[in-house]
Amino acid sequence: MPEPPLTPDRRTLARDPEACAAPPRAPFVELGVISPFSFLRGASDAVDLVLTAHVQGYDAIGIADVNSMAGVVRLHTEARAMKLRPVIGCRIETVEGLAFLAYPEDRAAYGRLTRLISAGRMHTPEGQWQEKGVCQITLPMLAAHAEGVQLILLPPADLDAPCAISVPSNVVPLHGGAAVPESAPNRLCAGLEELLPQLVSQLPGLEHIAASYLYRGDDIARIERLDHLARAHGLGLLATNDVHYHAPCRRPLQDVMTAIRHKTTVAAAGHLLHPNAERHLKSPVEMQRLFARWPHALAAARQVADRCRFSLEELRYEYPEEIIPEGRARSKSGGEVWEGRRGATREGVAESVRELLRRAGADRAARLARYFLTITRSSASPAQDPPHPVPGARQAANSAVCYVLGITAVGSGEAPAPVRALHLRRARRAARHRRGFRARAARGGDPAHLRTYGRDRAGLCRDA
Repeated sequence: MPEPPLTPDRRTLARDPEACAAPPRAPFVELGVISPFSFLRGASDAVDLVLTAHVQGYDAIGIADVNSMAGVVRLHTEARAMKLRPVIGCRIETVEGLAFLAYPEDRAAYGRLTRLISAGRMHTPEGQWQEKGVCQITLPMLAAHAEGVQLILLPPADLDAPCAISVPSNVVPLHGGAAVPESAPNRLCAGLEELLPQLVSQLPGLEHIAASYLYRGDDIARIERLDHLARAHGLGLLATNDVHYHAPCRRPLQDVMTAIRHKTTVAAAGHLLHPNAERHLKSPVEMQRLFARWPHALAAARQVADRCRFSLEELRYEYPEEIIPEGRARSKSGGEVWEGRRGATREGVAESVRELLRRAGADRAARLARYFLTITRSSASPAQDPPHPVPGARQAANSAVCYVLGITAVGSGEAPAPVRALHLRRARRAARHRRGFRARAARGGDPAHLRTYGRDRAGLCRDA
């Protein structure tokens, strides 16, 4: 008998979107949802979450994995199959012990949020290289990337539990005295009530405090206190159920995952586990019943979802920005590429390149310019003349552009226009899938390339 696969196939909703009716607008959108891509936290995958949301009457659903955007693609795919709108975001957990839901309003804000996560995974707060699988984000880092991002503070279970954050120094010079030199910021260790003014001042994008029913017997008093704190500091209250799974039956699995994450057993985990099975996706009707005293908290969740219109469908392949020679404007660097090293003596060939670029259009020409600048730099070496061949240049071996740049010795100036267009398409495909210097980088790197690009731009050295 054939052996079963070691891993099961990925679950997906195999249904025609046209056969599914779009749900009506719901009065509430759940934004505090995590998936299994929050490692050892989320106990339900995108299929279960989306199906449950559709049955319960949601027209949109958020996704907020911990310091990661890894789960957004699957939730986007499954939500689109059920004609739900996915609200793309993440959950930022800082080294200070604070947690925020972060939802970008547009494409630019999404880019800033992903750069924040990349920075936390690349470097420690001290500037050292980060360990694999660790993401450390500080409040100043979050503040620097929060433009256009809706931030929602997730309060701790104990509102009086102390938390330490950095605050600006309150030392000022005396009248007529010398300026006080800059020093390390002060540390404030206090409960949420004392920290909140500092958080509001440091995070301009912070507009809401999240509230959830914890079923500890003091929920009404706790949510009233959060509402009062929010109003006192110009914030709003936002309802969420802090969803970790789609249905209560997944609570045992979530307990096992929590025990594994903390390297203990379920029997010994104690208060590390959730005290009940209430962290599941609840319907808008149920949330309306729970937050009947705070209808503005439900309206706030709906408003945030409506403001965050970013969709993964807006993303397109973008070749990385090339390093601009010092003292030159960005637009001139492209001209430098097209002129090339042969252009001064091969005016006919250079003119054929310009004609190809005119046919390609300004937008395509600008994208190709960055690729050919990379190839030129990767093939040119002061110690080698002619330049050594590179894998990426082989894809465009007969391109008139590569000939003008001196990358190849084979020109195509006399080739018919369709052939030249084919070479141009091949060059563009090479830009996506191959990099001219990746082979040398895999063997330890070309010193010239390492000096030019460094580890911060190591993505250029990876297979697409």
